Parts: sequence; C-alpha cells; structure tokens
Amino acid sequence: MPPTVLGMNRASGRTITEQFNAFAAHNPHVYRALERMAARRLAAGATRVSLKDLFEDLRRQLPYGVAGLNNNFTALYARRLIDDHPHWASVFELRRRRAA
Repeated sequence: MPPTVLGMNRASGRTITEQFNAFAAHNPHVYRALERMAARRLAAGATRVSLKDLFEDLRRQLPYGVAGLNNNFTALYARRLIDDHPHWASVFELRRRRAA
C-alpha cells in the first residue's frame, strides 16, 4: 500500500475514512461478522475486546480472507460498534484520531 500523509492515500487521494466507508458499503458482512464475534466474546465473559484480534480471527474464518480488509480500519469499526452498541463503550480502547 502506498504511504499515507495525514490519513490520505497518495495513490487514491482518499482518506482512511473514505476508504473505510467505501469498503464497509461493499462488505456489510464484515461488520455483521465483527459484531457477532464481539457479542460472543462478551457473552463468554470478556471485559475487553481487541478489534485487531477480531480482524485476525475473521481472516482465518473466511476461506479466502477479505480483500481490502485493512488494519487501518480497526479503530473505525470499533467506533461503529460503539455507536450501534453504546453499552460496549468500555469494551474497546479508543485513542484520539489524528486524521480524518
């Protein structure tokens, strides 16, 4: 992947958020899978969930992985999960965003 400057991909001219929104729109099953996986871990007693761990588990579960599942999207998926499930806010560690 080409280097980024302030969250913008030099080759495409799109920010990480724009790339994420395009990916998520074309791959809604990824969000649903992450949501199910997080819910299962919480039901099993977890008090913290790592989106990076969920990404790796998802990559192993899908026969050919998910083309375009970028590790830069983990924080954005965590924020979306918290938006949809506010009671999960303490489950994911979020840092302040530096770029759009």
